[in-house]
This record gives sequence, C-alpha cells and structure tokens, in this order.
Amino acid sequence: MNTAFALDPGRFVQHPAGHDGDLRVAVEELRHGRWWSARALLAATWGDPGAWASRTQALGAVAGHTDVLRIWAAEEPAAFGLTALQSRVAVDRALPAGRRQPGSRDAVALEAAAREWCWLAASVLADDPVPWLGLLTLAQLDSGLLRAEHRVQACDEMLPPGPWGLFDQARRVDPWGREAFHRLLRFWLSRGESGPAAGFLATYLPGAPEGSALHALPLYLYVDRYRRARRKDAVQLQWTDDQTVRATVLRAFEHWRAALGRDRWPVGDEGHLAHALWAARQRREAAEVLTAMAPFVSAQPWQSLSERPYDLLRQVTAQSYAATG
Repeated sequence: MNTAFALDPGRFVQHPAGHDGDLRVAVEELRHGRWWSARALLAATWGDPGAWASRTQALGAVAGHTDVLRIWAAEEPAAFGLTALQSRVAVDRALPAGRRQPGSRDAVALEAAAREWCWLAASVLADDPVPWLGLLTLAQLDSGLLRAEHRVQACDEMLPPGPWGLFDQARRVDPWGREAFHRLLRFWLSRGESGPAAGFLATYLPGAPEGSALHALPLYLYVDRYRRARRKDAVQLQWTDDQTVRATVLRAFEHWRAALGRDRWPVGDEGHLAHALWAARQRREAAEVLTAMAPFVSAQPWQSLSERPYDLLRQVTAQSYAATG
C-alpha cells in the first residue's frame, strides 16, 4: 500500500495527541526541544494508567525524532517519567528495525537496548504499565517464539500459548487498558494468526466495560482481514453481508455513543468506527462519528484500505454527510 497520506489542512488535522489538548501542547513543545510541559503533564497524569499509557506513547513517538530526551536526561537525570519515555523511544526504534532486517546486528542490538530500557523503567516506577507494554510490543519480533515469556499457557485452554504473562502484568495496573489489548492483538496479527486473534477477542471483550474503546478492537481485525486478502472485492462484503460483522459494528457504535462526554475514544478508534459504519451502509451513523471526530484524523484505517487513502477518506466523508441531508 502507498503510505502517503496528504491531508487538506483546512479540513483534516493529523496529530498524535488527537482530542487531548494538554497533550497537544506538550507534543508541540517537545518537537521544539522543550520538555517543561511534558514534565508537568507526566506528573499530573500519574495515577490514571490509561491516560499515562496513551500520553507516554504519543510523547515517546515525537521525542524519538529529536534529541530532546538526551538533553533532558543530562539536565534532570531523575526526572519523573523520563525513563518511561526513554523506554518508549527505544521500543519504537527496535520494532521497525526488527521487522525490516530480522536477526541483523543492528536489529538485535536495538531490541536488546529496548529490553534493557523496559526493565529499567519497571524498576523505577513499580506501578507503571509502560515497561510491560513495551515488552509486549517487542514480542512481535520473536517469530519463532524462542523466548519462554512468549509461549506462556493461557488461562483459557481454548487459547494458544503466547505472551500472556506480559499481558497480565500490563493489566495488573490497568485491567482494561486499551494498549495492552491492542499490543496482544497485534502480536497475533503480525504472525498472520487471525484465528487466535479472533479467539482472544471473543474471550475477553464480553467482559469489557460499557463504552470502553476496546469494543473497537474487532474493527481492526476486519481491516487486517481486508488488507491481507487477495480478492479485495470478496472480503469487502464482510461489512454488508456478514450479519456477525454488522452486529459487531453497530454494537461498537453504541459503546462509542455511551462514552461521549465521559471518556473519548482515540481518533484511530473513531476512524475505524466511521469506516466500518460507512462500509456497512450505516451512513448517518458514520456521519455522527465523523462530526465528533473532526477536525482530527488518523492515518489508519485509511492506509490499509486503499492505495489512495485520502481519497477514500473524502469519499467516506462525502457519502456519509450526504445521507444526513
């Protein structure tokens, strides 16, 4: 797929912070080499594991493109949350390297460094889910399941062995934390194992809280199914002809509605929901999600669904709003 995603800046905004205004300020300052807002934001976020995970993820993704953390560490080596951000950056660097050149000297070195940062972060803040999320992310690189922690037996005998211990550690602090579930889903999908991925969701999602963004997880599975399919036209029918898929999409929409004004879904989840509703010919509902999402947009799912992702986004938007007229 073409990864270009040129946006009309007057209509759509792609930003790692999405709806989180305080995070947007910290992200922009980090981009310019200033960390004071990030430091204050981390201190204010501690105690809310869901927000801590999402904010450190966004801050780490931005910091990895600069040397701001190196400078910050030189001036304030014991700054609260700094090690968590450093582990985020290390994992973000190791993952693409391991995918591009598995087993290469550089990839092995980056993965080893990332693991060291994760364990260091775990020793600094005992109740920090970030180190376990990082280790769960790195599990994607172990294609042969050589590490014992990646072939732990699941509590449910219907599920295959996997990195369940790491998953449980991440859930120890935040039982329904969004990122832990996404990382484990990605572990299965990166291996091309859609069966275990679907089984994982079927086992855990019924217990997820009302309004939780976890109810968007099946939508990622449907997009992955489309992305891998040789005959796109055939698998496209899942959104219109498969009653289970349609019911799941509408159920996700009801959970999204339940969360409005209380705990907003991330823009990426809203984008997946808007697309799924449009594809299932629920255009009015798709328009409702797009309106709430505006002006923000994420690169996914559009990049995985089309060679011209921005054109698809415009089509979805135009047709959805036309249905409300």
